[in-house]
Amino acid sequence: MALEIEIAPEKVAHVIIKAREYDARIDAWNTDNDEDGGAEENGSDNGLRDEIAGFIDALNDDEQSALVALCWVGRGTYEPEDFKEAMETAQAERVNSVADYLIGVPLLADYLEEGLERMGFNAEDVESDVL
Repeated sequence: MALEIEIAPEKVAHVIIKAREYDARIDAWNTDNDEDGGAEENGSDNGLRDEIAGFIDALNDDEQSALVALCWVGRGTYEPEDFKEAMETAQAERVNSVADYLIGVPLLADYLEEGLERMGFNAEDVESDVL
């Protein structure tokens, strides 16, 4: 049985899917082949980054805190039964943009997916529903 979270699992799945796409682009740019001048230099990642940031920024405060808390549960900082505490910490420590923080987290998609799993959701099924 899934534990209660303050965000629809489908919204988390959307962030997971977009974060994986973003990470794949970043990984592709981190090659030794600079014939095209480097994708980072021409800013071709900005559209996707802005899309992810816009989606996260459009979430309400509780949903944003839940997304951060899920990330922390996924990386093992908190246990699933401590989700409420993780949310409270996310709300209390919120200083900057949640979107900027999350986009800057290495392995964000993996942590969110693991967070969903640890909270009792089948992340693969939720992601399939979004696709």
